[in-house]
Amino acid sequence: VQLQAFGGGLVQAGGSLRVSCAASGRALNQYAMGWFRQTPGKDREFVGSVSNYGVRTYADSVKGRFIISRDNAKNTVFLQMNSLKLEDTAVYYCAASRGVKVYRLTRNYDYWGQGTQVTVSS
Repeated sequence: VQLQAFGGGLVQAGGSLRVSCAASGRALNQYAMGWFRQTPGKDREFVGSVSNYGVRTYADSVKGRFIISRDNAKNTVFLQMNSLKLEDTAVYYCAASRGVKVYRLTRNYDYWGQGTQVTVSS
C-alpha cells in the first residue's frame, strides 16, 4: 500500500487543522493506522492510532485535542487537530500496520507516507 499525507500548513496557536492520509494500492480497511510526528533532531513520536475495528488510542500530549478518523470508502485516514499549541509543530507522518490492533511503536508499522509539515505560530 502507498500512503500520502497532505493538508499540513501554517496555523495560529489555538486553531485547528486537519491532515489527511490517502492510500492507494490496497484497501485501507485491512490495516491499522497510525499518526506520528517528528521535529529536527528528535525521534519520531507517536500521536495516535486507530485499529481496523475503530479502536483509538492517543498520546497523552494530544488526548482531548486530536481525533483520528477513517473513511474506508475514500481509503483515507484523517487527523483532526484542535486547540493547537506551538509544541505541535512538526512533520506529521501516517503509517499502516498489517496488524489489527492499535500500536504506539514505529516498529509495528509496515508502510509510511512521506510526511506533511504542520507549523503552529504564536
